[in-house]
Amino acid sequence: MVTVAGSSATVVAGLTAAAVATVGFLAYQASAHVPAGLGRPQAAAASPTATKAPRDKKHPAALPGGSGTGERVVYSVDDDRVWLVLAGDKVERTFTVTPGNVDPLPGVYAVTSRSNAVIGTDGTPIEHVVRFASAKGVTVGFSAAVDDSTPEPALGRRTGGVRASREDAKAIWLFATIGERIVVIR
Repeated sequence: MVTVAGSSATVVAGLTAAAVATVGFLAYQASAHVPAGLGRPQAAAASPTATKAPRDKKHPAALPGGSGTGERVVYSVDDDRVWLVLAGDKVERTFTVTPGNVDPLPGVYAVTSRSNAVIGTDGTPIEHVVRFASAKGVTVGFSAAVDDSTPEPALGRRTGGVRASREDAKAIWLFATIGERIVVIR
């Protein structure tokens, strides 16, 4: 009986080692095929003093000119507004957001990672997290607080969370999958 138990343990150890090696190999392959620059501005990012994209003064929620073409998410750091844009520049949805205190530079980014539910850098449980940039050493992404609150960032704490309502964050989550373009404008 000791021999059988010993050989069973050897088999289990061998299977475990093979599984770990397979997962490691697959993780390496996945990381080797990530496009260079994913999560970094793809076009020469405008300077922080870049001029503001043209706005329709009669319709402040209208999609700003100069915000790109094709399917994309447009985020205005000056207006605290997001547009989910389909091909043909058809706006599927637009809404206001409450940003953290660290903004990404204007430019074109891509969604780099997503999390269904995590704890935000401010300690708040959040959901539908869509990350797309890094600024000043802080990750920037859209999310919603599970309690649907949109508090201002705590003094002294740098946060890149762009908080939306739970309904709006779910819309971003469904729209902005990995690699989706995020256009940040002033």
